[in-house]
Parts: sequence; C-alpha cells; structure tokens
Amino acid sequence: MAAQEGLRLGWLQWDLAWEAPEANRQRVERLLAEAPPADVWVLPEMWSTGFSMSVDQAEPEGGPSFLAMQAWARHYGALVVGSLRVRTANDVRNRAYAVFPDGTAVFYDKRHLFRMAQEERYYAAGDRQVVFSWKGWNLAVQICYDLRFPVWSRRTAAYAYDVLIYVANWPAARHAHWQKLLPARAIENQSYALGVNRLGRDGNGHLYVGGSALYDFRGEVLLSSGQAEGAFVQEILFAPLQAYRESFPVWKDADEFQLGLPPLAP
Repeated sequence: MAAQEGLRLGWLQWDLAWEAPEANRQRVERLLAEAPPADVWVLPEMWSTGFSMSVDQAEPEGGPSFLAMQAWARHYGALVVGSLRVRTANDVRNRAYAVFPDGTAVFYDKRHLFRMAQEERYYAAGDRQVVFSWKGWNLAVQICYDLRFPVWSRRTAAYAYDVLIYVANWPAARHAHWQKLLPARAIENQSYALGVNRLGRDGNGHLYVGGSALYDFRGEVLLSSGQAEGAFVQEILFAPLQAYRESFPVWKDADEFQLGLPPLAP
C-alpha cells in the first residue's frame, strides 16, 4: 500500500511514577484525553514503571499495561508504541509493543542491554529487527541504548523503514549524546527519526530532562518537547522523503549494495 501523504506522529513526555504502573496508566489517560488527534502515539521506555531492574514485578504477556495500550489504540484509532517490562514463559524482556486499533500487536525486544545498569543480568536480549506498516508507512522501533549502535539501526532492503522510533529513559548526564545521535540516525538512514524520553528523577536518583524530538531525513529538528510535560504532535510528509532519497541516493553506495546484496528502493 502506498504511503499516505501525511502521518501525524504523537508522543507523550512526563515524569514517570517509579514502580507505579496504575499511576502511569492514569497519567497517560489524562494526557491522551487532552491531546490533539494523531495517527501514532509513542510512550517512553518502560513507561509504566521507569527503568527498573525489579524483574520480580514484571507484568506477564498480555498484562494490565499491555491491555491499556490496546484500549488506547482502539479508542483513539491510533497505533500505540511503547516499551514494558514483560515476563515471558522463559525470561523477562524489555519489550516495545506496537499496538494497532484492532487489538493486534507486534513487538521488538531490546537488543543492546545497558550493562552500566547491569540490565543484561535481569533481562534477555532480543535478536531480531522488526518493521511494521501503518497507514502505508513503514516504521521500526528500537529502545534507548540501541541508539548507540548504528549497524543495528542501518536501513537495509530487509529493514526498510521510513520512520525509526526510539523509546528511552535517557538520563540528563548524557543528554548531549541523545541530541547528537538522534539526528545522526536520521541522516545516515535518510529517514525520519523520533526519540521519546521521560522527565523527572527515577527511584535510583537519575535525572531525566526529556528532549523528546522528531528529526527529518536531513537531520533537521521538526519538533522538540524540550523539558515540557504533555502530548506533542507533528505531521510528517512522505513525498519530500521520497524525493530526497531519489535526488541524493546515498543508499546506492551502502555496503549491502557493494557486497552484492539486494539494493534498497528509494
């Protein structure tokens, strides 16, 4: 299906209540109720708890916070994206869901676990990239620390997205990296890039200053939330993205093309 001309990308930025899923679900309810319409709503990493290693409190697959995402997707007729702490039959995952209005969902498990917080001791890493389509656009989601690994985010024939979404709990101590890496991912992949971060101080004392932002394929910021709490919406257009890929086709010189793998389409 051809992409529609415009896609309204929305995201929520707030001070996550530490280890309080119900409080965070209620906060999302209020923010969405006051928000303008959007085609996509993106929530931060581990939006229901904050970036916690307390895996004994992880929700099961299909738990209350996932069900809330289904309800919001259905009510607002939007794709809802965000990561949760999820216990599977075998382990615990930092799992990003993309939930559609009909209740179906796809998920991506965080590949790069943040060893400085010993995340790899508590969570199992994912091993697959995921692309999903919505209103004719191809979207991909990754999680926080994944942003530092450009090989994993590289747009290829098998991973051909138009919008790359990062959900995060990215601390103020390294906020300058967040501001540099997000536009870099947009530029090198000739795609829109959206990073959604949190505000406030978590239960471990780490400060977060937001800075959720949407960048275009040239690395230019389209909308930044700064340190404001609330719901934010920005429309993106497909025609300028397509025209830019065709007029400046760096993808033709990507390593995959040189190695004889299938080239990307514009």
